[in-house]
Amino acid sequence: MSPRLVLMNPGPVNTQESVRAALGGPDLCHREPEFGELMSRVRRKVTEVCGGGPDHTSVVLTGSGTSALEATVISALPRDAGLLVVDNGHYGARLYDIASVHGIRCRRLELGWGVPVDADVLDRTLAADPSLTHVAVVHHETSTGMLNDVAAVAAVARGRRCRTIVDAISSVGAESLDITRDGIDWLVGTANKCLEGMPGLAFVCSSRQAFEGLSAHPARGYYLDLNRHYRTQAKAAAPAFTPSVPVFYAFEAALDLALAEGVPARGGRYRALAGRLRSGLAELGLRVLLAPEHRAAGLTAVRLPDGVRYEDLHRALKREGFVIYAAQEQLAGGFFRLSTMGAMDEQDIDAFLAALGGLLLSLGPGRSAAHEIGETE
Repeated sequence: MSPRLVLMNPGPVNTQESVRAALGGPDLCHREPEFGELMSRVRRKVTEVCGGGPDHTSVVLTGSGTSALEATVISALPRDAGLLVVDNGHYGARLYDIASVHGIRCRRLELGWGVPVDADVLDRTLAADPSLTHVAVVHHETSTGMLNDVAAVAAVARGRRCRTIVDAISSVGAESLDITRDGIDWLVGTANKCLEGMPGLAFVCSSRQAFEGLSAHPARGYYLDLNRHYRTQAKAAAPAFTPSVPVFYAFEAALDLALAEGVPARGGRYRALAGRLRSGLAELGLRVLLAPEHRAAGLTAVRLPDGVRYEDLHRALKREGFVIYAAQEQLAGGFFRLSTMGAMDEQDIDAFLAALGGLLLSLGPGRSAAHEIGETE
C-alpha cells in the first residue's frame, strides 16, 4: 500500500474506506435489472441531496462534471433561446465557452475574478435584452474560492421569466444549496467533490416537467444529449450507453454517507476545517484571497510568499504527504489553492500547517503585501 496522501486539491478528494471498498463490487452487466435498480437508487439519492422533492428527478452520466454541465447547456435551451453567463472566474468563463462552441447565442456578464454578483446589475442586463431566456452561474467558483449567491441570481432570473442553470460541481453536498428552496431550474454536480465519491460520474437535477420538455429542444449532441439519457433512465431504468458500473457502486456508498451526515453537518465540518486552516495560515503570515463573507467552505486561495515558487512548494509538500493545487490564469504564479473537501480531519490540517511552516523557513523568508481586490488578512 502506498502512503496516504492528503489531497488538498479541489477534487478528486480523499474518500472513506467504505467508498473505496465499494469499487470492488460484483461484475455486473449494465443491461441487467440489478444495474437498473442500482442506477435508480443513485438517481433518487442524488435528487434528495440536491433538495428535490417528488416533482424532481436526476440523470446520472458517466463522465466528469464538465460532461453534465455541457449536456445541460446544450440540451436545456430551446432553439431560439439566449443565454446570459455570469462570469467572475475561470469556471464562469468555461460556461460561456461551452455555449459558444455549440453555436448557442450567448452573452457574458463579465464581472472580474472575485467580484461578487450584483443583483441590480444582473437585473438591468436582463431587462436590456428581453431575448435572453436562461442565466448560467457557478455556485462555488474554485478559481478564487468564491461562493456566489445563486438564490439571488435565480430570484432575479425568475423576475425576468428566465430559467437558471447552476454549476454546483464544487458545492452540492456541503454548501447551503437547495434546488427547491433556491428556485433553481437546472442543478449540475459531480460525485468526486463534496459528495466524497470517486471520479467518473456526474449528474443533473431538475423538475420532471423540465426533463419532459427536453424532447422539444434541438439535439445538439449525441452522447451528451440529456433528453436521450433521461428517456432511458426514467422510462426504461437503463443507461443510454455503457456506464462505469464500479463507480456507481462507490457513488451509492458515498451518497449513503452524505445523507446520513446531512448536508448542513457536512458543510459545518468543512467550515470548521477551513477556519482552522485559515487561522493557521494567518499565524504563518500568509494572506488569503477574498473577504470572509465571500469564501466557500471547500477551498481557500492563498498568496505565495515572496521568493517561493509554487513548483518548489508543491514538490516539498508532496514529500511530506500533502497535495496542493496551483492557481489558474491571472492568479497563477502568485497564489496556490487548498481544499478542505473530502475525508480529512483536524489532525490532517494541523499536520499540514506544521509541514508548511517548516518548509517556508527553507524555501523563502519573504511575505507579500495584500493588494489583490478583496484580499484580506
